Amino acid sequence: MESRVLTGATTARGLPLLRKPLAAAARCNAFSFPAAAAKPIGDAGNLVWGRQLRPAILLETSPASPITPATKREILRPCQAAADGSTGEAKVGFFDKYPALVTGFFFFMWYFLNVIFNILNKKIYNYFPYPYFVSVVHLAVGVVYCLVSWAVGLPKRAPIDSNLLKLLIPVAFCHALGHVTSNVSFAAVAVSFTHTIKALEPFFNAAASQFILGQQIPLTLWLSLAPVVLGVSMASLTELSFNWLGFTSAMISNISFTYRSIYSKKAMTDMDSTNVYAYISIIALLFCIPAAVFFEGPQLMKQGFNDAIAKVGMTKFLTDLFWVGMFYHLYNQIATNTLERVAPLTHAVGNVLKRVFVIGFSIIVFGNKISTQTAIGTSIAIAGVALYSFIKAKMEEEKRQMKST
Repeated sequence: MESRVLTGATTARGLPLLRKPLAAAARCNAFSFPAAAAKPIGDAGNLVWGRQLRPAILLETSPASPITPATKREILRPCQAAADGSTGEAKVGFFDKYPALVTGFFFFMWYFLNVIFNILNKKIYNYFPYPYFVSVVHLAVGVVYCLVSWAVGLPKRAPIDSNLLKLLIPVAFCHALGHVTSNVSFAAVAVSFTHTIKALEPFFNAAASQFILGQQIPLTLWLSLAPVVLGVSMASLTELSFNWLGFTSAMISNISFTYRSIYSKKAMTDMDSTNVYAYISIIALLFCIPAAVFFEGPQLMKQGFNDAIAKVGMTKFLTDLFWVGMFYHLYNQIATNTLERVAPLTHAVGNVLKRVFVIGFSIIVFGNKISTQTAIGTSIAIAGVALYSFIKAKMEEEKRQMKST
């Protein structure tokens, strides 16, 4: 390959004399050169000190002009970036400089949206006790939000094929069942009691890992779950709002979300979490609609809608349903984004604190009366979840370090 830079270019002090580069080229090169007559360059690029540049950037095609003697200052004139003393490094933004503030903001929004969702959800059930229909509203508003986001490209929709669909259907079914049964429990008993029962979810996860997936669970992890079982038992025995529908629904929710975790591990893909959650929401909505029509359809048509509108009015009724769906979707999405930013131990602590916040705020807002034994049992259960989460997070961190070494 021919190594010359330009054909017919006049040289001065051994350097090719080119026409004065454009402003964009002057900023990108270390030196700028004095003007010189040059022949038009063809479509092929020219190698200049090992770099291939487009001819349109390198030279302007114009009539020849007299060659002006070049001084040393002109030949070795530094570019603007060097003259300004810039190192060429990108400026670090405020959020990049203080990542802890960003993570803290995500945690705050996660807790805030979750608390608002639980409070608004329970207020709706106080005048509209139809958890199957409300569950459909939760998912439907989220699906609309996802479709609009895809339409504007935030985020860009990831393609899905039949194989991936087969993997996501079991996950979506368990998500739908767990979501509906959670709402049935919320409608039947106090929010604080439902969250106390749902504190047993780590126990079901450990049992499924041991007996279904065949993973060996250490004895220390099993022992850390003993306070959870004890605390939930104490709280259940003296809970003033206790009924079997609320209790069994919360337990079914725990089992459903446990199987959702199992199927999620089998359905691991390269798709980002936002798109995965969007597809799961769409499929789960398709599962929930028939159940809502079957269990609550006739009652809704006869009296459900009319009673709710008579109590709070059409505007408030529709506004409440819209916002509870938005808060449900947003808190789940923010939770996913938050947990992706932190280590497993921080993730575990965050989950425990979230449940404490929800229980505490629900008691304050609704003025639920709880017995001393219920309060002690709830505290023991939450402490047990914290201990379990801490031990499990430490085990995962040790495994990660062993793999990296």
